[in-house]
Amino acid sequence: MNSSNSSPKEELFTPEAVQNPYPIYARMREEEPIAKLMFPDGQFGWMITRYEDAVEILKDQRFVKDMTKMFGSEYQSIFTSNMLFSDPPDHRRLRGLVQQGFTPKLVESMREHIQQIADGLLDAVEGQDTMELIDDYAFPLPIIVISEILGVPISDRDKFRVWSNSIIGAANAEESPDVYLHMQQFTEYLAQWFEQLRKQPGDDLISRLIVAEEAGERLSEQEIYGVVSLLIIAGHETTVNLIGNGVLSLLQHPDQLKKLRDNPELIKGAIEEMLRYNGPVEFSTSRWAGEDLEFKGHAIKRGDLVIVALDSAGRDGNQFPDPDLFDITRERSRHLAFGHGIHMCLGAPLARLEGEIAINTLLRRFPDIRLREDADELEWRPGMIVRGVKEIPLSL
Repeated sequence: MNSSNSSPKEELFTPEAVQNPYPIYARMREEEPIAKLMFPDGQFGWMITRYEDAVEILKDQRFVKDMTKMFGSEYQSIFTSNMLFSDPPDHRRLRGLVQQGFTPKLVESMREHIQQIADGLLDAVEGQDTMELIDDYAFPLPIIVISEILGVPISDRDKFRVWSNSIIGAANAEESPDVYLHMQQFTEYLAQWFEQLRKQPGDDLISRLIVAEEAGERLSEQEIYGVVSLLIIAGHETTVNLIGNGVLSLLQHPDQLKKLRDNPELIKGAIEEMLRYNGPVEFSTSRWAGEDLEFKGHAIKRGDLVIVALDSAGRDGNQFPDPDLFDITRERSRHLAFGHGIHMCLGAPLARLEGEIAINTLLRRFPDIRLREDADELEWRPGMIVRGVKEIPLSL
């Protein structure tokens, strides 16, 4: 659907837009960059599509993340009791406790081990003619890493995938019939796990948070659930789709794939371009106007929902020359793939490192990879948070 008579915002959540939203974003940035529309879950709110406006919204603390300030405590759950859905001073306290597990020094110290994990996963498909990139590689690598950081048994990683997909689907208004069962299973798993860690803590991040909670160090029971659920879900979802979308972009641009395969030292810039060009998180999480306010000539009322289209901002020609060109040697870009401001993703250094190792190792081990079906036939995950392909079948 691309009728000249229709507004681009009416096309934004169609199946065609799920496959390729970028032409629609281009029209929205031109025609209605701050658009009031109805989201898939039936809520009305504002969609921000230009880079400059996005940066302002993501930094503006008149827009609040804690929905209980707007709608009362009955809207709080274990999935919102964390730094992503909180405002200062709670945000600073929660983020400070978790940040200890993601310092640049600690992340860099994981390089050798992440390399071993990548090689082990590719060893498993060595000698085959084909592999499925997501199931065989892009999903297991980050879930193994985050499981080890948190102290989650790796044997449970497939459970986390089911629960994570279901919970993210619920946030996307794409609820599976089992979503409430999955939420209950996830919560019961955490309760048993926490009980075990209270009796016998390890030296993993969650044990440290549990001990801090037991010592009364500013973490409530609800918050420990919230932080852990965020780390488990967000701790692998972003990287799965960074690897998947990144490899897909390379396969769709053979000149860039060859350039990176022949010059693996270009990987850092390549990762930044992958994040900008087709980022793994399409939209920001929700924020609400904490007061009646004016933004760029628009009257936004207290309680209005505001969402930033992060992937649209990455294609804004006012910020990025030739925005629809995929160029791994592009000068380092200040994209918004990990957000901006105080809520910027604290796991960004880990996701970058995992992406660098995963993609360079794949190209070194299997230099002749190619898609086994037309890229236009691949099925993208629907929804309002992550942007990623369900399966990417490769010939090796």
